[in-house]
Amino acid sequence: MSFETIKYDLQENVATIAFNRPEALNALSLQLTLDLRAAIEKAISYKARAVILTGEGRAFCSGGDLREMQTMWQKEGRIEAFLEEPLRALHDVILLIRETPIPFVAAVQGVCAGAGTNFALACDIVFAAENATFNEAFVRIGLSPDCGGSFFLPRVVGEKIAAELMMTGETVSAPRAAQIGMINRVVAPDDLMTEAISTARKLAAAPTGSIGRIKRMLNASFANDLRAQLDLEHEMQIESGKAADFKEGVQAFFEKRPPNFTGN
Repeated sequence: MSFETIKYDLQENVATIAFNRPEALNALSLQLTLDLRAAIEKAISYKARAVILTGEGRAFCSGGDLREMQTMWQKEGRIEAFLEEPLRALHDVILLIRETPIPFVAAVQGVCAGAGTNFALACDIVFAAENATFNEAFVRIGLSPDCGGSFFLPRVVGEKIAAELMMTGETVSAPRAAQIGMINRVVAPDDLMTEAISTARKLAAAPTGSIGRIKRMLNASFANDLRAQLDLEHEMQIESGKAADFKEGVQAFFEKRPPNFTGN
């Protein structure tokens, strides 16, 4: 399967998926959205145990494709047409990233704006090159955030900073993004993919079934009260205890050797 607007590669159980519209700063067209979903589904079907999301050229992703939005507006006579089915398709991909029980690592370089920022935030771990910038630019054109921004951002930076960033559309440098908790780490541009690949391979070699359960618990933690979260932890521990990787982990501990996890 080939993709019009995505580069896809699978090596050592790690799928690398790159937005590939560099001439448009990887703006999220409908075709890119459909390709992205198909690429993630391909990674899942080929049993990838970790996914790297990145962008080609001088941007990670500049957000929604305003030129395509304008074209659809002119064709259908309604400016909001782009914000109906195409936006629903984007949101379906966000859900796929969050609900797929394997780790996603974002490797962000250059421009990361609007929905692009929120796609990065949807990933489990975010590395950014020193030249990366982030913003919730929606307010600049009179829009409100999409792609989970109003969900992800306050959870990582707190309500007050999230309000400031969303209400002003302020651009945040990579070092400040790390300082306020938006991202995990800032690295030199030349080291970005090396760092992302190294981390993704470590995660892929880990007990990814356990990682999937961790992801499920983190997703639930902000909605649950303590009792519900403890109940979920109990449920997930039992699932983990039945898994082959738990038996392998315990056996390796007693045999004083590195475990050989299979994700089962």
